[in-house]
Amino acid sequence: MQDLRTTLQKHGFLFKKQFGQNFISDNNLLSSIVTASGIDENTTVVEIGCGAGTLTRAIAEKAKRVYAFDVDKDLQPVLAETLAGLENVEVIFRDFNKINLPELEAEIGEYTVVANLPYYITTPLVTKLLEEGEKVQGLSIMVQEEVAERFCAREDTPEYGAITAGIALKGEAKIVKRVSRNMFYPRPNVDSAVVKITFQRGRISVKSEKAYRQTVKCAFLNRRKTLENNLVNFFKIDRETAKRILAQAGVEEKARGETLSPQRLAVLTDALIDNGIIQA
Repeated sequence: MQDLRTTLQKHGFLFKKQFGQNFISDNNLLSSIVTASGIDENTTVVEIGCGAGTLTRAIAEKAKRVYAFDVDKDLQPVLAETLAGLENVEVIFRDFNKINLPELEAEIGEYTVVANLPYYITTPLVTKLLEEGEKVQGLSIMVQEEVAERFCAREDTPEYGAITAGIALKGEAKIVKRVSRNMFYPRPNVDSAVVKITFQRGRISVKSEKAYRQTVKCAFLNRRKTLENNLVNFFKIDRETAKRILAQAGVEEKARGETLSPQRLAVLTDALIDNGIIQA
């Protein structure tokens, strides 16, 4: 940790709260993140929020190539030092959430995301990769512990939500490591966890991924209301139609959205398509 502090201080770097900057310097932790990701010399990696470059370097020592994104250009001299001698790293000072993902994928091909994500971009970033990513093979990401619990939750639990169901359509998520807040500099107010999401396209059969996302949005529109009520309000359909569609999908009349597994949400999606409520 002292070496990282010294490097940052030498270059006059000041942490910016709005970027959620919490860096890792423990070599054992960095190594375990990279190992858990399963990357090797044939893997292209995208890192989002590369920070001081400590994780970037650990990734680069294993991967074929690393595209490291960050929004803070003040890190440039720090990264020049921490990544010195590495030929397979390209640092890109752009907001990943604003890039054209199909254009990037056309350039780099298949890739894996490995990152210590700034907390404030976690959900929109994962959503972007789920909805727009065609060549992403998986994610190994350090996130806030409670967010990790949501990513991996089972139906009918408080943690289960729209992002859980969205992830489940594309892949399987599991927590591979829990990380104390004391492992970061500066120290955040919460603990973290590393989540690995292995993409398995087609793991849940559904007629339309876009329609599935609409169904999920409807299901979690208002957690306190029944799914029947949410269907009526979201799709502007009458109550009898909502009841018929739920019966067709094998869903109890008074069920709430969070009680439906991703598989059952897919069945409901197909029923909505079959009844002309959603376009495939």
